[in-house]
Amino acid sequence: MTLTPIPDGHVGAVVTYLEMTERPKPMPLPASPLRLKSWPDIRPDQYRELFRRVGGRWLWFSRLAMDDAALGASIGEVHAVIDRAGVEVGLIELGFREPSECLIAFLGLVPELAGKGHGDWLFARTLALAWRKGVERVRVNTCTLDHPAALPAYLKAGFGAYKRAFEHFPDPRVAGLLPADIAPQVPVVPSETPR
Repeated sequence: MTLTPIPDGHVGAVVTYLEMTERPKPMPLPASPLRLKSWPDIRPDQYRELFRRVGGRWLWFSRLAMDDAALGASIGEVHAVIDRAGVEVGLIELGFREPSECLIAFLGLVPELAGKGHGDWLFARTLALAWRKGVERVRVNTCTLDHPAALPAYLKAGFGAYKRAFEHFPDPRVAGLLPADIAPQVPVVPSETPR
């Protein structure tokens, strides 16, 4: 066994790359009080706020570190998940930059909705959007920092793993992109640790 050191002030994760190469069989859409709203002209501040609310607990930070121009160039097709009160409580972002392929770039609900039975509905809606005409492969990446149910849910939905990688990056809490207390399940190791 080999241990790979992670620099102080960084966070490490194992990334699993998943794919689905056959369109799933049509299934009835699970019931949910949630609905989707397409965001074709999303403002950067609006996107970042929802991204932070959905992914902060799991240390999603990549889009928070981008300036408006870079963010605008990176954002794919965005759909907000809306609750009965009209509040944005989730996010689906799909990328179609590769011919005949869809990348599920981001997918999630605010932590308050985790474990309340909305995941099957969210997956069904996401796959229906991803598998549009001409798509032959749908990809998604998840990592050990994501919600513990993420990888099992992708596998249950029919995705298969095809690659893994180890990544480390500066802790977004240390960098000030996320609040210091946002992901208590991942301890902060400061850049300068007393010995």
